[in-house]
Amino acid sequence: MSQISIVAALIRDDQGLLLTVRKQGTSAFMLPGGKRDPGEDDLTALARELAEELGCVLVDSRALGVFTAPAANEPDTRVEGAIYHATVTGPIAAQAEIAELLWIDPAAPPAVRLAPLLETQVLPRLS
Repeated sequence: MSQISIVAALIRDDQGLLLTVRKQGTSAFMLPGGKRDPGEDDLTALARELAEELGCVLVDSRALGVFTAPAANEPDTRVEGAIYHATVTGPIAAQAEIAELLWIDPAAPPAVRLAPLLETQVLPRLS
């Protein structure tokens, strides 16, 4: 089984809703973020991914932790995600490979497909 390593952001609105994204050609909602480019540290990669995917700017972050789960869109693959509480500025809009944004209540997620990393590792730590 192969493994991919990513960084991802927990972005919440004033009501405590959590931002999730669905990439084009996929069905699972996940946290915004992605793979590091060669030589990038976590926060550099996270800032780049948020700018590319959502058009916003990372202004502050705090680590939640590093978690592992089956990858949502790649068979026989596990994903290791470094997850950060993120504060951003600027308008948030789906860009690049993002097909859809969905704000969810972490305590009562909607009946949509969630990425395993989000559903089994992250949401239980937010309730």
